[in-house]
Amino acid sequence: MKRKLVLLLIILQCYSCSELQQVVNQLPQGGTGVSNLEIAQGLREALDMGIDKQVSKLTEVDGFYKNELVKILLPEELQKVDETLRDIGLGNLADEGLKVLNRAAEDAVSEATPIFVDAVKGITFNDAKNILLGSDDAATQYLTNTTRTTLYAKFNPVIKNSFEKVGADQIWNNLITRYNSIPLTKKVNPDLTDYVTNEALNGVYTMIAIEEKEIRTKISSRTTELLRKVFILQD
Repeated sequence: MKRKLVLLLIILQCYSCSELQQVVNQLPQGGTGVSNLEIAQGLREALDMGIDKQVSKLTEVDGFYKNELVKILLPEELQKVDETLRDIGLGNLADEGLKVLNRAAEDAVSEATPIFVDAVKGITFNDAKNILLGSDDAATQYLTNTTRTTLYAKFNPVIKNSFEKVGADQIWNNLITRYNSIPLTKKVNPDLTDYVTNEALNGVYTMIAIEEKEIRTKISSRTTELLRKVFILQD
């Protein structure tokens, strides 16, 4: 067993990424003690943990608003609106406008998370090998590339409904109407549903990436036998 581990370390040191991938593909299943199925299951488990431990935080009150990593700020088009409203003494209204954007994202993630969980199941055996040998956020990048379009279509109507639920649509209609009525200002009419949908998705992927990196870099974060067995291959 020790000789096999030494051989694997030599391979890691001597081969380029592409050559390393070819070697790993040719390794017999017994050579590492971990099957393709276990690798795929381990990566799915890691992502499920990221969703359970990190994404779930986003669904709480202030999950976005008080999390500086994912807090939704105003789009560039509305930053002048914010500044102008504060200049004329409407700072409280501007603060409320920013808060309800984040509230809508919190509400949407709560309803749409099961869709994201289902997407994790799509990781194939071949995908799993490439992900395991990838960067600290390789699994998150994979999900971003394979699920963002589909998730956007799912998140968008939820965000729209959330705007109505938390009153964001009325607040921002009021804010924008007041701003547009100010003389000499450039009129704005941003698509806030699209903006918040994309920002909410960015927040979800950011939090999953945090948990993935923890599992990849900290042995103590591998809380199951399967995670320990799989991720030791990339140490």
